[in-house]
Amino acid sequence: MRLVIGVSGGSGIPYAQSILEALAALGVDTHLVVTSGAKRVMASEGGPQLADLTALAGTVHDDRDLGASIASGSFRTDGMVIVPCSAGTLAKVAAGLADNLLARAAHVTLKERRRLVLALREDPLPRPMLLNMLSAHDAGATVMTASPGFYHAPQNVEQLLHFVTARVLDQFGLDVPGFRRWGE
Repeated sequence: MRLVIGVSGGSGIPYAQSILEALAALGVDTHLVVTSGAKRVMASEGGPQLADLTALAGTVHDDRDLGASIASGSFRTDGMVIVPCSAGTLAKVAAGLADNLLARAAHVTLKERRRLVLALREDPLPRPMLLNMLSAHDAGATVMTASPGFYHAPQNVEQLLHFVTARVLDQFGLDVPGFRRWGE
């Protein structure tokens, strides 16, 4: 399996790290693209940094490189996750704008009718964002919030991250070891 992982400028870079760790453990070929906005967020949040993410990725692409492999529909992937997905990136996906590699890869994913998962991490949700969520959904994206459940009685932040990671990767039919499902 080959997945594109996009990281945009929303708060919540630890979600991206958790997903990349799970995909590495599952042996999934990953192509990572990180926006300049995400790099700014990393610097201010003090959590995972670019080097932490790139160490987990199979291939890393520069967000300014619109000629990268993931910008073409002929480059086969099984889909794409954008985590965290900022309101600005959501708007680009909803409108079909492709001014950077992350947005172009998302556009290609939808164009080729591959699975695109947008893991939003922003509240409250103003009307324009809700309309963009609906537009992205109608274009074929799966819109999720990076909102962990609590029925698995999490004991730490890692378990909260793991919950969201498992739910995102469920969208690709991937089972994350150690995820406790409702009723199991």
